[in-house]
Amino acid sequence: MTKVRDHISKAIEAKKTEFSFEILPPLKGQNIDTIFENIDPLMEFKPPFIDVTYHREEYIYKERPDGLLEKKVVRKRPGTVGICAAIQNRYKVDAVPHVLCGGFTKEDTENFLIDMDFLGIENVMALRGDAVKSETYFKANTNGNVYAQDLVEQIIDLNHGNYLDEDLQNTAKTDFCIGVAGYPEKHLEAPSIESDIHFLKKKLEAGACYVVTQMFFDNHQYFDFVKKCREAGITKPIIPGLKPLATRKQLNMIPQRFSVGMPDTLVKEVIKCKTPEAIRQVGVEWSIAQSKELIKAGVPVLHYYSMGKSDNIKAIAEAIF
Repeated sequence: MTKVRDHISKAIEAKKTEFSFEILPPLKGQNIDTIFENIDPLMEFKPPFIDVTYHREEYIYKERPDGLLEKKVVRKRPGTVGICAAIQNRYKVDAVPHVLCGGFTKEDTENFLIDMDFLGIENVMALRGDAVKSETYFKANTNGNVYAQDLVEQIIDLNHGNYLDEDLQNTAKTDFCIGVAGYPEKHLEAPSIESDIHFLKKKLEAGACYVVTQMFFDNHQYFDFVKKCREAGITKPIIPGLKPLATRKQLNMIPQRFSVGMPDTLVKEVIKCKTPEAIRQVGVEWSIAQSKELIKAGVPVLHYYSMGKSDNIKAIAEAIF
């Protein structure tokens, strides 16, 4: 298999923009066919890699017969590693599993990475992850990584053959290529964009190879972010992440949940729509326009957030690739 950094380098050398996308694992109780049904229509556009998200545990409270509430841990979307292995086996395309700080001890993380190494998965996206819904702020597990930089450092340690158990002899080195997240409109917890870029640079200096951005709907946000990153001394590739707007509800949900702005023109176009289909079409057309401008600017990869549905991503890819 090939490292994502090499796919990016080839695209830069060829002066070509590649197509990639991200998928969600199916909800527990569904089978992998639901994933294949969404990936199959996109394979004609020859993605060099596909990201698979990881979803940490959630807490729910169930009422017991005595009336008291019992806290129960659930994981609604398991299967990230298995899906990545299935993708590489079925499509011969590199899969990029997301690895989180949240929900893992360092020992859990090491074992997770060992499993991926055994399966021939050589690319990972290192993320801190969000707080669980019942908590206001992110809280790391006891003996877990607190920041994405810590997670990158642990992965790099494994690449050097350094395991948590220092007594191990003749350890094998892994060879992971690491991606990290960047936030053109800053992470919602960051005090400023300059602070956010400072810590992004730390993640890259720790050993990450490339950046994929949070979604944005105004390309000027991306261009300004890249400019500021370059001025801060960041030289590694910064891949734009795009999500086509799909529902009216997302006009409020996306800014609230992701701290991402919506251009007035896009909002007005969505408000004018009379049907869900019309809103979905507006989202597709907006994303096509974004994509064309980004390709003209020479980005090596366009990365699309599919959120489990591929019909709108396919419509965009047909117009672009």
